[in-house]
Amino acid sequence: MTDIPFGTSSAGWRTSPSPLFEGRPAPADSATYPSLTYERDGRVARIIFNRPKHGNAITKDTPVDLAHAVERADLDPRVHVMVVSGRGKGFCGGYDLNIFAESGWDDSGQGREDKGHDDHNREGTVLDPVVQARNHIPGAVWDPMVDYAMMSRFNRGFASLLHANKPVVAMLHGFCVAGGTDIALYADQIICADDTKIGYPPTRVWGIPAAGMWAHRLGDQRAKRLLLTGDCLTGKQAAEWGLAVESCPAEELQARTEALVQRIAAMPINQLMMAKLTLNSALIAQGIANSTTISTVFDGISRHTREGYEFQMRAATEGFKQAVRERDEEFGDWGTAYSAHRTSEVNDTDNQSS
Repeated sequence: MTDIPFGTSSAGWRTSPSPLFEGRPAPADSATYPSLTYERDGRVARIIFNRPKHGNAITKDTPVDLAHAVERADLDPRVHVMVVSGRGKGFCGGYDLNIFAESGWDDSGQGREDKGHDDHNREGTVLDPVVQARNHIPGAVWDPMVDYAMMSRFNRGFASLLHANKPVVAMLHGFCVAGGTDIALYADQIICADDTKIGYPPTRVWGIPAAGMWAHRLGDQRAKRLLLTGDCLTGKQAAEWGLAVESCPAEELQARTEALVQRIAAMPINQLMMAKLTLNSALIAQGIANSTTISTVFDGISRHTREGYEFQMRAATEGFKQAVRERDEEFGDWGTAYSAHRTSEVNDTDNQSS
């Protein structure tokens, strides 16, 4: 390593990567995972959910893929900031319910989507979809800790955005609903298109946001305004309420996000890390860990109440689209906002999301 005299070059603190890494092999610039892609672009790592035909619905691979991609960026000395986004019509339509809602009690394992990259390590564990399907059979004994063991691992993967050393920007377009918000609300900054639909309608039946981040991001009153009704915000409202740092017309989203990201990328990595860790210390002191634990347990309970079983069986007999219609029509938002994104607009196949 060559010694560099301090102060001899203009703005020498902007040198990246650090001379500490001089002569060492560079990490890989790209990777493809079952649920997303990763690409380093200068000082920016771009993580893009890549299931557009399914509304980028969350599968068992998503938290593992996301955590691995975040760690890849965190360790790369050339990366200053990460951007998380989604291909297709929206950011993320929530959990893929093919396992639980419409076919959850079929414990044969047939009809599942292709296996992920690590299924051989999941079969016979709490992450085995067959095991979880059996744990969702209405009328059977439900083991809440088997449910918690699964869902808590989804949260850990999503929380990698918050606990990463480097800052993460979430770019939202189209829809970010249900489980998709569990991911986005862990980001350090959210920027969205004005017409993005953001919310957690499953609080109407069969769901509680397991990440438990709403009150921490919006405060008590506004979080309750959304979760006590299952209503959605537009991207513009999200910015007005402080959930997002900025919203803009959809056609400007890419450019506006890039402008923010490049400003962050101009900062030294160590300054970014110290700033994020300092601010996170206050956020974590608010009790995020407790909120996540309680929310994850209640999310499991909500899927095993009388009302939850009614919804699940209705989805099985009449289809998920009809079950959601019956759930949302009373609120006057069926076919708009969230409901539209949970059916034909999100899914071009029979898989559904929540």
